[in-house]
Amino acid sequence: MACIQPNVDMGTGLQSAPFQRLMRWLLAGEWRAHPLRSAIAILAIMVGVALGFAIHLINSAALNEFSAAVQTLSGQADLQVRGTHAWLDENLYPQLAQHPDIATASPVLELDAALHGQDKPLKIVGIDVFRAALVTPELIGRAMEENRTDTLADDTIFLSTAAQQWLNVQPGAMLSLRAGTETVQLRIAGTLTGARPGQRLAVMDIAALQWRFHQLGKLSRIDIKLREGVPRAAFRTELQEQLQGRAIVNEPETQQTRTENMSRAYRVNLNVLALVALFTGAFLVFSSQAQSVIRRRSQLALLRVLGMTRSQLLLQLLLEGALLGLLGSLLGLAGGYAAAAAALHFFGGDLGGGYFPGVQPTVQFSPTAAIVFFLLGTGVAIAGSAVPAWEAARTQPAPALKSGSEESALSRLSSPWPGLLCLFLGALFTRLPPLNGLPVFGYLAVALLLIGGIAFMPRLAAFLFGRLASMLRQSRAPLMLGLARLANAPNQASIALGGVLSSFSLMVAMGIMVASFRVSVDDWLTRVLPADLYVQTAASGNTGGFSPEQQNVLAATPGIARADFLRMSQLNLDPARPAVALIARPIDINDPGKVMALTGNALPLQDIPRDAIPIWVSEAMVDLYGYVPGKQVRLPIAGQLRDCIVAGVWRDYVRQFGAIQMRQDDYRRLSGDLLADNAGLWLGPGAKVDEVIASIRRLPFGAALEFSQPGEIRNASLKIFDRSFAVTYLLEAVAVLIGLFGIATTFSSQTISRMREFGMLRHIGITRRQILGILAMEGLLLTVIGIAAGFALGFAISLILVYVVNPQSFHWTMQLHMPWQLLASVAGALLISATLTAVAAGRNAVSGSAVRAVREDW
Repeated sequence: MACIQPNVDMGTGLQSAPFQRLMRWLLAGEWRAHPLRSAIAILAIMVGVALGFAIHLINSAALNEFSAAVQTLSGQADLQVRGTHAWLDENLYPQLAQHPDIATASPVLELDAALHGQDKPLKIVGIDVFRAALVTPELIGRAMEENRTDTLADDTIFLSTAAQQWLNVQPGAMLSLRAGTETVQLRIAGTLTGARPGQRLAVMDIAALQWRFHQLGKLSRIDIKLREGVPRAAFRTELQEQLQGRAIVNEPETQQTRTENMSRAYRVNLNVLALVALFTGAFLVFSSQAQSVIRRRSQLALLRVLGMTRSQLLLQLLLEGALLGLLGSLLGLAGGYAAAAAALHFFGGDLGGGYFPGVQPTVQFSPTAAIVFFLLGTGVAIAGSAVPAWEAARTQPAPALKSGSEESALSRLSSPWPGLLCLFLGALFTRLPPLNGLPVFGYLAVALLLIGGIAFMPRLAAFLFGRLASMLRQSRAPLMLGLARLANAPNQASIALGGVLSSFSLMVAMGIMVASFRVSVDDWLTRVLPADLYVQTAASGNTGGFSPEQQNVLAATPGIARADFLRMSQLNLDPARPAVALIARPIDINDPGKVMALTGNALPLQDIPRDAIPIWVSEAMVDLYGYVPGKQVRLPIAGQLRDCIVAGVWRDYVRQFGAIQMRQDDYRRLSGDLLADNAGLWLGPGAKVDEVIASIRRLPFGAALEFSQPGEIRNASLKIFDRSFAVTYLLEAVAVLIGLFGIATTFSSQTISRMREFGMLRHIGITRRQILGILAMEGLLLTVIGIAAGFALGFAISLILVYVVNPQSFHWTMQLHMPWQLLASVAGALLISATLTAVAAGRNAVSGSAVRAVREDW
């Protein structure tokens, strides 16, 4: 050592320029020595950042485009008056138009019209051109030069550019739309130039729309422009009091807020799931850096002897982790932007959720979001490097220079208290309510359980391997040596265990959650589809329906023993929340469970007051509005508040913002609405489905009907479910793939660092084959225990997802289901890959001579 003359400063360590050259040299050397391990860590960070950034860009683009589309429909309106029920009585319009504080009132009727050959409806907005010119001029179509009066014609319609491209039509062509069982032919008179790019929209004269689609006397809303100087907030409050519950007065911005609230839980859950991959990447960085520090323990100690200070060594190791995060984050941002652009181009902005119909958003790069995700990815990598870097910096050089001190490098990890504290807090957080409608504490509980489970691995490894070693002391030498090594080096074993635990537990949790949801939806569909055949006039939109005469004819068709008709409308109970679905259908008050999936006992008949109308509410109504069984409420039906009583709660996997069912006779008596949207048909003895369909086709309106059997509806619904959870399936695959790579690199690194140990074993007579057997046994035991612990932890996390996160996010419950086949296949893949990786790495470690392997054991 005396001949070495390092360039040092006793007060500050290595000087700046030499230290920077040394840092670059060490970084380059580590990357050249272990490129695959670094690449896998970078890949893990990249995938997490890419998924999170892509989901953020997709949702932001969809939200921004949908909000802009809503702004187009609202125009310059100060306030909007909407009906509390499905429609607004047009008699309210002249009252508002003559109000002294209102400058302009513009009536609007919106319909989602079904189209022949399309599975999605076309939004049609009916306007009074003269009034709309003062409030929403963007909604006035531009007619062709020779037909200036087409804006007032009763057989014309104006389409936006996006709608024309979607339907592959041009001005002058005819468009076929569905109105009940009738077909309405309209001429495309021109283009709607004021629509947003990608917005599928049509506009026509409001009177023509009411007449053609049988909506006489109905409006969707009335746009109001106040006189100059009228305070908007005060006038809104005053007008709301005057209307006495017949309508809701809100600002146009409220509609945008409602749209954001509709998709918020879905968006947040997707982002949290995307962070799962980033968490796995953080653990891989920790594993990679911990193995690197252990392997270079004597080298790092020598650098300390040669003059590198603790702070310089800490900076060096943190820089290694930061570089992994830097590269992973940059690649993730590029990949996320490309993925978002591709997803928006091919699939639109819904991501399977169906929250943003009628718009085609395009990806817009967000510098703020990019910086956030870049810092997140880099910060996660630095956090993963912090513990091994801090340990290496605080270690005394003299003990670290000695061989065999590797286990002490991780001694701080053996304390059980941090892990137990995280597990305790995680369990405590599961009992806390949501914050602002989001399961924030549920997410924190999942994170704490993961961290606590990984932190508890050293103590678990020491206990289990110690017991196994004491029980099998008289076994063969390879097994005894392997168990002794695992029992006496539990901290190093826990790193490999943590890799198995993190990947397998997350896969188990998400697999159980998705399987439980899918099975629950399947069972629910079987329960709510009791009829033999279902008939409707249109699969989409709100312009279909059966008249009372058609209902009678349909019910009398030969082969039909029973026909139940259903009518769906909407109630606006809270201006800040999406509308609640109101479903009218035949319900046996003595046994309502025949037609709905009740979650508990229905209210006894004797507890229902004679003057109250019984209603049955979905689980979301309990969470959002406090509609518990026995509660008396007032519902706005047909412009009047009606006294109702909650008679039961049912499960609904379609409408997460609430739904109410009531008896069909009650609804028709209160609203006067005798139409029906669809029908459930029970066949008589001996009747065949094909024959009944053929009979219905021969009816005067039969050609306009669409038929589906329960099995077809079930399969279509499950396909939609799988599409909605496609991102979740992708994240499961990513978690397993990254976990497999992490396990491989961990075993490989640990095996290489034990080359001197293997050389010593060969000196005392252990053969190469026996050493490979020891490694295979170690890999097998570590993976088995990791899988067992991962299953226990994943099962606990799945309980949080099923019973806390999902109910608090979407306001429905589900039954627990275990996907044993999936779990067994993934566990088998982990087991085989870990064992083979340990053996493959061992072949390289024992390939050299025994003398060369121990020559540095000084």
